[in-house]
Amino acid sequence: MFFSKASMPDMKNSLSILTVPAFDDNYLWIIHDDRHAAVVDPGDAMPILQALAQHQLTLSAILLTHHHADHIGGVPRLLEHADVPVFGPTIDKIAVVTQKLRQSDVVTVPGINLELKVLDVPGHTLGHIAYFAPEQHWLFCGDTLFAGGCGRLFEGTPAQMLHSLDQLAALPDDTAVYCAHEYTLSNLRFAKEVEPGNQDLLERIKREQARREQGIPTVPTQIGLEKQTNPFLRSRETSIINRLLESGKIPASQNDVSHFAALREWKNRF
Repeated sequence: MFFSKASMPDMKNSLSILTVPAFDDNYLWIIHDDRHAAVVDPGDAMPILQALAQHQLTLSAILLTHHHADHIGGVPRLLEHADVPVFGPTIDKIAVVTQKLRQSDVVTVPGINLELKVLDVPGHTLGHIAYFAPEQHWLFCGDTLFAGGCGRLFEGTPAQMLHSLDQLAALPDDTAVYCAHEYTLSNLRFAKEVEPGNQDLLERIKREQARREQGIPTVPTQIGLEKQTNPFLRSRETSIINRLLESGKIPASQNDVSHFAALREWKNRF
């Protein structure tokens, strides 16, 4: 099943985004202009090839955010299908990457006339990057920021992840966040535990539950909504710091990084 984001095209150059479910809860993204397509984090080639065929699209580029298998596993098969450039992080070691990227690099994606700014967002992995489309206000952030949550710290530090999330939170509020997993309801259950009095959050939970009951993805989300309801973008809020203190997650109010670290550790065990 493919979910078209035809309601969110960029009218100037008629770009649209297809949502391609994969595995148990991954989302793979196809950005296209009705002829050519770039795919983001293709962990599985088969659903991408099916979507390209169904929509009569020619693959023109592959964009990777980090090295985990559920984000890069389909690349070799796609390269058998089409010899295209593979963009990816400089630090994460990914053998198939042909164009290595780092903070502030600007990519013009072949075939679809899309300009993307590269952001270094370490934390989940040391070399994780994100792609921001300044004109369209689209963000492809892999496993750094999720709807209602953030990625686990497999390689990076709490300080790195907090800085990475601060970068993303500074993007325009209407930025559409194309993250890589359908973790939203689980994330929001934790968010409610952290901030039970957040009315914006309680209303969001109802909306997202209704979507999932209808089989509709809860992503993309938006930066503005995340700033209202995502505890990992709100770790400096007094209400959350007090909740950490009351629940014994921190012995005393310390600093931004220690508050964030305690919140992430709480989520790990939730």
